[in-house]
Amino acid sequence: MKDDERQTRSYLMQLFERHGFNPRSDLGQNFLIDLNIIEYIVENGHIQPTDIVLEIGTGTGGMTTFMAQQARHVVTVEYDANMHTLASEATQKYDNITLLNCDALKNKNQLSPTVINEIEKQLQANPGSHLKLIANLPYNVATPIVSNLVASDLPWSRMVVTIQLELGLKMSCRPSTSNYGALSVWLQSQCFVKLLKKLGPTVFWPRPKVDSAIVQLTPNPPLKKTIGDRVFFQDFVRRVFQHRRKLMRSTLTNMYTKQLSKSEVDEILLAHGIVKEKARAEELSVSELIPLAHSFQEQIAQKTSI
Repeated sequence: MKDDERQTRSYLMQLFERHGFNPRSDLGQNFLIDLNIIEYIVENGHIQPTDIVLEIGTGTGGMTTFMAQQARHVVTVEYDANMHTLASEATQKYDNITLLNCDALKNKNQLSPTVINEIEKQLQANPGSHLKLIANLPYNVATPIVSNLVASDLPWSRMVVTIQLELGLKMSCRPSTSNYGALSVWLQSQCFVKLLKKLGPTVFWPRPKVDSAIVQLTPNPPLKKTIGDRVFFQDFVRRVFQHRRKLMRSTLTNMYTKQLSKSEVDEILLAHGIVKEKARAEELSVSELIPLAHSFQEQIAQKTSI
């Protein structure tokens, strides 16, 4: 990272004061000021000269310019107009950065078409390139950004993101643990999730009130292929974990009360070796939930076609 791009706490405070801005807590604006951490994130992104990098939460553009020195192109998204102004100044000498001033999300279940279109444009202009999400994600959009990128058909090959520690634990935890839920299953059904490093509040300015983590996600194509219909599976997982501690039989019977009888639900559970009187969603592994969802989908489809 070049000396003039080292955005330390004192540098940022002076920059904000000069422009009359203040960080916005409502947008989750906590800026990384530990240069070693910034370099660690980028290093774990394994950026290649052919890569298209997506960054959500440009901030003042410090990490953006660092990545632009290594990547083919950086598509970076900043929602806040003030931050967009600062980032525009920091990135103006780079011709391989596209800075978008928009919401990265269309809604909680979809990425912004503006963002998707720009990514696809860069991928098409650079055949053979790979897409990577490398970002200090704003806390308030971290879950839908990661979840929706996994749900999309964009050919991403790696994510390295800073998020709340609690969220990182939810993404990476195992069955029968307190953080295990729909997000854990959804991501782990298609990705290898690894919590790389825990971060305390002191590496950010302003300091958040919680610990953070750097999390890495890489695709798991063989497991993803076993899902079949990802839309059905995502809905299945979301709904079954709404009552994670209830017995599976009761939850599934209520979920599909219009499509399946209680005896049909029991038959599916029995076929998968799930004891109806005991099993709860939080106890089932990803490799158990994928075929279970597939069986429910098949049974419902058969009854619908009759």
